[in-house]
Amino acid sequence: TMKRHRLVSKGSLARRFEEAAEAWKRQEYQQTIEILESTARLDPANARIHLDLGRAYGLRYDFASAERCFEKAVRVAPRKMDVLIAAGQRSHEFGSHELARRYFAQAAEQNDSPAEALVRLAELCEREHRLEDAAALVDRALSSNPKHPSASLARARLARGAGRLSEAEEILRSILASAQADSWTRVRVWYELGGILDRQSRYDEAMAAFLEAKALLRPAAGPSASALQLVHDRVKEMEATITPEVLRRWSDQGAALQPPHRIALLCGHPRSGTTLLEQVLDSHPDVISAEETHVFHDEAYLPLSRGVAPDTSILTLLDSTPARRLQESRKDYFRCTELFLGSAIGNRLLLDKNPSLSVMVAVVARIFPEIKFVAALRDPRDVCLSCFMQSLPLSPVSSAYLSLEGTVAEYSSVMGLWRTMSRRMPNPFVEVRYEDLVSDLEAASRRVLEFLGVAWDERVLRFNEHARGKLVRSPTYAEVAKPVFKSAVGRWRNYQKHLEPWLDKLGPLIKAFGYD
Repeated sequence: TMKRHRLVSKGSLARRFEEAAEAWKRQEYQQTIEILESTARLDPANARIHLDLGRAYGLRYDFASAERCFEKAVRVAPRKMDVLIAAGQRSHEFGSHELARRYFAQAAEQNDSPAEALVRLAELCEREHRLEDAAALVDRALSSNPKHPSASLARARLARGAGRLSEAEEILRSILASAQADSWTRVRVWYELGGILDRQSRYDEAMAAFLEAKALLRPAAGPSASALQLVHDRVKEMEATITPEVLRRWSDQGAALQPPHRIALLCGHPRSGTTLLEQVLDSHPDVISAEETHVFHDEAYLPLSRGVAPDTSILTLLDSTPARRLQESRKDYFRCTELFLGSAIGNRLLLDKNPSLSVMVAVVARIFPEIKFVAALRDPRDVCLSCFMQSLPLSPVSSAYLSLEGTVAEYSSVMGLWRTMSRRMPNPFVEVRYEDLVSDLEAASRRVLEFLGVAWDERVLRFNEHARGKLVRSPTYAEVAKPVFKSAVGRWRNYQKHLEPWLDKLGPLIKAFGYD
């Protein structure tokens, strides 16, 4: 093949990347894509441009165009392996696990496939409940380096999933004893070890392991914690300013927003049983669920703030938004959700399962006045403990989970706002207790389906069969493929002495939700 020459200097190339990044920050996504498309024409043999362009398309839910760009990157790259892995990582980042699997699988087919690519593919197989495939990939990764840290961690996870807890513990302790693991792998190992010790009823040792993980994360948590403080400030501002009268006025104005949609938000605090409830409801043929996407925040809400001063109150922002803009938000939300799902919603009820939107319920009701809310509840002590024990990369929310005090403060902020707003909004809502769901699945699911206006269907009781056939994004992907189990109810008692100092702060919500 003839070599295609670069028609642009390195300096000019750097400026174009900067321009594209600036346009993206301004939410001018199409402009970003146009800059990168023209840059790709000027330097067609530059794999990085095609990768960045593919990522931009992917973040706009245009997975077909993302794939087209990634394929170009693979074709022009001198080292195919690096580009296959980069395409897999970018696909994972924008939420197309199908594309991620395809590129990691292509990387795994090469003779010189690095262990990291094999492990990434193994992790996707785990999420798809293809455990034999995952184990074979991990074996391959370990054959060239028997002490490879993330491959060893994956092997420990598979051993834990198969109930071989002593074997899993031994592997994890050997990773910690070696100097090979990077900081984030060590964090994940400590969390995994904590989970295994918890399952063996070694609760003090488990707590010590979780605290080791958090000590490694804490030095880098400053920016995330500052961002979370801004969210908490917004929550207080909404509680003070978005009154029942405001919500009623927005609801009345909502009649102009047409056509009305069949839509419900499944909210509540993370670790409250939202994934279990979503899988139950998604098993119904008249329901389609979107699981923890950024679509509402990025496509419906953010565009309303374009050109508005950053310190504008949410009340002022939503009050001053004309019906035409709200109409655009509604349309863009459904368009991007369908792109993300790769399926037309049609007449089905769309269930947006999104605990992160629990602090935005008033915003959701402004844009979708017809929406119904399904809130997952669980004993606040169990929720806080479960969040604290969860292995998560640093983000504003997970920075709260670095201490039990922070976890309780975050829970109180999120669920305090839900408690206030749900009683102010005219929208119908139902609260579903996790404990009721696991003790009588049929009664709890009948109640929710009736609330949603959906006829009863026996398939919801076999939700675990349905979950085994799909990729679940939540950290609880392994649990929801099993029938209902009750072992997570009342777990907080095993750690009561650690939670004791913060129980007074949780007291009002424990009482409000009927758990005292």
